[in-house]
Amino acid sequence: MLNLSLLISSNFISTMASGSNSLIWFRKGLRLHDNPALEYAAKGSKFLYPVFVIDPHYMEPDPTAFSPGSSRAGLNRIQFLLESLVDLDLSLKKLGSRLLVLKGEPSEVLIRCLKEWSIGKLCFEYNTEPYYQALDVKVKNHASVAGVEIFSPVSHTLYNPADIINKNGGSPPLTYQSFLKLAGQPSWASTPLSTTISSLPPIGNTGNFAVSEVPTVKELGYEDLNEDERTPFKGGESEALKRLRESIANKEWVANFEKPKGDPSAFMKPATTVLSPYLKFGCLSSRYFYQCIQDIQKSVKKHTSPPVSLLGQLLWRDFFYTVSFGTPNFDQMKGNRICKQIPWKNDDELLAAWRDARTGFPWIDAIMTQLRKWGWMHHLARHSVACFLTRGDLFVHWEKGRDVFDRLLIDSDWAINNGNWLWLSCSSFFYQYHRIYSPTSFGKKYDPAGNYIRHFLPVLKDMPKEYIYEPWTAPLSVQRKARCIIGLDYPKPVVSHDSASKECRMRLGEAYELNKKLNGLVSEEHLNKLRRKNDDESTILDSISRRKKQKLIG
Repeated sequence: MLNLSLLISSNFISTMASGSNSLIWFRKGLRLHDNPALEYAAKGSKFLYPVFVIDPHYMEPDPTAFSPGSSRAGLNRIQFLLESLVDLDLSLKKLGSRLLVLKGEPSEVLIRCLKEWSIGKLCFEYNTEPYYQALDVKVKNHASVAGVEIFSPVSHTLYNPADIINKNGGSPPLTYQSFLKLAGQPSWASTPLSTTISSLPPIGNTGNFAVSEVPTVKELGYEDLNEDERTPFKGGESEALKRLRESIANKEWVANFEKPKGDPSAFMKPATTVLSPYLKFGCLSSRYFYQCIQDIQKSVKKHTSPPVSLLGQLLWRDFFYTVSFGTPNFDQMKGNRICKQIPWKNDDELLAAWRDARTGFPWIDAIMTQLRKWGWMHHLARHSVACFLTRGDLFVHWEKGRDVFDRLLIDSDWAINNGNWLWLSCSSFFYQYHRIYSPTSFGKKYDPAGNYIRHFLPVLKDMPKEYIYEPWTAPLSVQRKARCIIGLDYPKPVVSHDSASKECRMRLGEAYELNKKLNGLVSEEHLNKLRRKNDDESTILDSISRRKKQKLIG
């Protein structure tokens, strides 16, 4: 049971406010439209200090990581964030202000700002992630002792997760339908949101602070990415609003949107809005997006409904935010009360083959190449590769896959990324583990000619379409003609899908039985015992399979 008094409802305002200087602390919420923290900071203030802190935890180069970037984020996401900050800075400058970029451990930097700039009012958008929750406690504790007024509204999501959890008796709803019933219509949905700011107070004296402009990736210590390795999606509120306008211009498309339909192989013109990275960084307000969709739905005769509608996708986002906020250890298997305990393999070779697009399954490898280069792929493509890594073929721990996505996705969002990996590994939310995405036939359904594969895996560009999804079945003469010898120019499959998927189903079936028998109280010892049993059974099956092959050859 959560202590909801610690979670803070929509905001907290200290009664000891003093001074007429305000500070708006940007983290997400990198926008001017529908930004209640910015509006409140500007109201009645003589000077306003808009601050973004470059956090070394997220931004400092890590030469040991498997791709360019910091220890936490790939370079594509860092670049997207910097573009979003440049755009925010330009918007602030048009209003006679600017973004003050500081560097250091955020809570320490903020506490120093409050002291040196005589801040009477501190405003920032509420953040549910554990990392920011811990930072916020430090800053709020200092601010309240110093008599600084704090305003921290919930505006990154449609609902306040704490309110939903309270309505549910102190624990989060664990199904989408129960979430919808509890949530109802958002309280703000029927009143117009503030989408423009006409003026802002000037910036006061910044004193001894080393204030900088938004840095470039080079100034942060990175090499520029090659054009071929760079995401085609540009960060910023301006880009977000432009993409939103283009997406909702086709009212029929919005009204008929139906997930999970859509083509995961469409890459020249993606089959979705690609608004997720803009929602992640708060360049686009989810509340404003919600109202835009609502307006369209009111103007058409018929439209789809949640969970499959476009509105339903925004509600899925809030569902995962709510569950993640109310579930301790949501981002791991151990100590996570809603997660099934499963004896996943810790196979670094299989993980690296998947991560580096070397599985030998072109559909999977093309998706992983798009992820590395673009930092984005269609949700059904994400489903395919997540299923393949975990319950479908490789039986590798979902936390390992989550870490790769967390690094490479430009829209990686703590709540949603963890929620989806729990779902797709059948560890929580979804339990029909026998339903597996085929690494060959699923992509073929959408793109029989294999154009997506040819684009992202040019080594296979001349492979005939009848072999493009299973090139290892092509006769050697065909491989030679396509200038792609399997095992030399492109890898052989790391597993046989048929036998690997059978083994995964067997392992998951036994793990589910164990969880049921022990009422979820599965220890590491139990998992190791089951792991050894599974490995022994796997060895026996391999031996039988080899003997059968030898008899056939003989």
